This record gives sequence, structure tokens and C-alpha cells, in this order.
Amino acid sequence: MLFHYHIGRFFLYTLPTDMRKGVDALCGMVYNELKLDPLNDDLYIFINRSRSHIKMLHWQGDGFAIFYKRLEKGTYEIPLTQNHSPGLNITSEQLLFILQGVVLQSVKKKLRYTHSFVEKKQ
Repeated sequence: MLFHYHIGRFFLYTLPTDMRKGVDALCGMVYNELKLDPLNDDLYIFINRSRSHIKMLHWQGDGFAIFYKRLEKGTYEIPLTQNHSPGLNITSEQLLFILQGVVLQSVKKKLRYTHSFVEKKQ
């Protein structure tokens, strides 16, 4: 693979974002509003008010990369949240669904085993 960067978690900023914002302003939003470090290996996702534009910000060790896409037709769907936090931790699958225009409410997953880590007490 020509380019390979590790991506940790995926954070969707759930409030509308002005797509004129550049790297510095988006980093400020991550730091000040999401209370996260933009210099980690997480991917930060921003969508505008009309949900027709998306920007993704990722630190790649030596600089920031931004992915930007404007839809010619249709909108991006934002997952529903129970809390009113500006940030939502989503899975890579959910991000792919958002990018592909899948209706998130209609997605049903079959039961699968997931391992939860239990911290050992010393």
C-alpha cells in the first residue's frame, strides 16, 4: 500500500460546521469543543448545516490531512444521539454508511461476539 496511516477512533462533530474552516479552526474545535487532542491518531468528521459537505481531519505524524467532499445530490445522514454532546464516537462501518448514503435507521446488524476487556485489580 502506498499510503498507510493508523486511524484510532472516529469522532463525528454533530453540530453544523462552516466548511470555510481550515486546519487551524477545525483543530480548535476538536480541542475546545470536543475536549480531545487533534494530534492523536483519531479521525474527526465535520458536516455542514445542509449536510451536503463533509470534511475529515487527521493528524498523520508530520502534518494534517483533510478530506473534503461536496455532494452534487442528496445529503449525509448524522446518527441520532441520546445526549447533547457535540461529539459522537462512531465506528468505521458507520462512517462508511454515512459516506455511501445508507439510511442509518434501516441498518440492522446480526448479533456478533464482542470481547470486553476487564481491568485486573492488583
